[in-house]
Amino acid sequence: MKKLISLALAFVMCLGLAACGGNAAPAGNINDIAPAPTTSTPAPAASAEPAPQELTFVLSDEPDGIDPTVTNNSFAQYVLSNCFEGLVTYDSTGSIVPGSAESWDISDDGLVYTFHLREGLKWSDGTPLTANDFVYSALRVLTPATTAQYYSMLADYIQGAQAYYDGTGTAEEVGVKALDDTTLEITLIQPTSFFIDLVSMWCFDPVQKATIEANGDRWTASADTYVCNGPFKMEEIKLGEGYVLVKNENYWNADSVTLEKLTFRFILDTATALTAYEAGEVDGIRSISTADYARLKASNAGVNTIPSYGTVYYNINCSKAPYDNVLVRKALNLAIDRQAIIDNVVQLDATPAYSFLAPGYGVDGKDITDGRGTFGMSPNANVEAAQAALAEAGYPNGEGFPTLQLSYYSNDTVKKVVEAMAEMLKTNLNINVEISSNDWAVYYESVQKGDYEVAAMGWGADYLNPMSFLPLFKTGDSTNIGFYSNPAYDELVEKVMLETDPAAAAELTLQADAVASNDYACIPLYYKTNDYLMKDYVSGVYMTASSNMYFQNAVINK
Repeated sequence: MKKLISLALAFVMCLGLAACGGNAAPAGNINDIAPAPTTSTPAPAASAEPAPQELTFVLSDEPDGIDPTVTNNSFAQYVLSNCFEGLVTYDSTGSIVPGSAESWDISDDGLVYTFHLREGLKWSDGTPLTANDFVYSALRVLTPATTAQYYSMLADYIQGAQAYYDGTGTAEEVGVKALDDTTLEITLIQPTSFFIDLVSMWCFDPVQKATIEANGDRWTASADTYVCNGPFKMEEIKLGEGYVLVKNENYWNADSVTLEKLTFRFILDTATALTAYEAGEVDGIRSISTADYARLKASNAGVNTIPSYGTVYYNINCSKAPYDNVLVRKALNLAIDRQAIIDNVVQLDATPAYSFLAPGYGVDGKDITDGRGTFGMSPNANVEAAQAALAEAGYPNGEGFPTLQLSYYSNDTVKKVVEAMAEMLKTNLNINVEISSNDWAVYYESVQKGDYEVAAMGWGADYLNPMSFLPLFKTGDSTNIGFYSNPAYDELVEKVMLETDPAAAAELTLQADAVASNDYACIPLYYKTNDYLMKDYVSGVYMTASSNMYFQNAVINK
């Protein structure tokens, strides 16, 4: 066994993406690449009379749940990243560093990971946290009744996990074992160079068996039963209003946490949120209205822009006619003017996207997507080619094409994008478009069930490796809510999962990307950045390229 990680070790990033392979090489064992900037300002010198260490941050969407073993909703990450800590976590440079585990070893064959937990770990209620809690949590994710959205992140990689999920294997056969209270062993099906990246996801976070057994699924409904292990703990849950977190005195590194109170407040209307921000009622807001972005940026009002490993795209239900026809999907893609949406609607410094796979992951100092084709798309709409594809599909000049149902979740910016897309499709393809919207929870449930035709979506990498994207279009994967299926794509993704050579894995990744993109599996619009507002008296808050936002180093100095 090789000792790979110590308390002093920080991993090297790849193009600003905090992902590292288990053999102390960067993500997927790629060569060293300089990190992209993250937002992390050194804490100012303490004033004579320290300001109250309380911060209110506005979220524009309410999560569908805050159970780390269940949700895959990015709106939940603000609570989860600050109330829970997994085996590994991210520092302010975006690098993976030890979390609840102070170190880990990897066997020479790359199959066995042994995590050494910190001594004296506790839950927020003061009870001991041990390796057995990580075993319980893994088995909970792998229990179908839990309805874990990310169960495949364990089932696809850990020995015996899929069989346990399917009911054909036992808990003892699952490759997650507590060797003692502070030693956790995870055995993989095959060597996986990006497994440490996977471990950073919240589905690997521990949850407390006692509170779940006592309260069932309702354990997340009350602050009293929301037992966690991160730098903050829950003080108050206000349904429809927000969450109030306070410093967790039982966190192993509580002495380094200055912030005493962190309030996440829901204000769904971005204009209302901005009014509260400019009036000094709140300290930061997560979403910036496109209409105000340029003004706020020019006036140094606290705009923070972070590189993001993600793509804004629209799902096409590939299992539903006529969208199961690749020519129809091609027509939709070619009819969209991406540059107009970027310049006139979202008004961001974004790049048109022609694939679901975002740039940002490099090998040998070069982004693997450099030189990638556009799959027949361009920044502006190619109306003639779009009409030709629709005609070839059997709908010349849009004749006979059913009314397209274009749906989205309640959000001001998304609403404007949808309206612009609807107009482009009507004008360029001569088809009728009907728009509908709903609150996120209801909307997302419908999308997961396939009860849609074209729907607003997008993806920010859960961990900083292309494998966070590839399952999105793999047949049968829980994240494949576009219901796209192509055996050639599936085969290539399986090869990527097994490949340990970074250059070879990159080439296979691009081949898979080309298959899905040439099939027009979705409608990519632009590659993401993360923008948020924060008052200049707040320092130490940082966000990674995977959109995780951490407040444990925050300091208020008004």
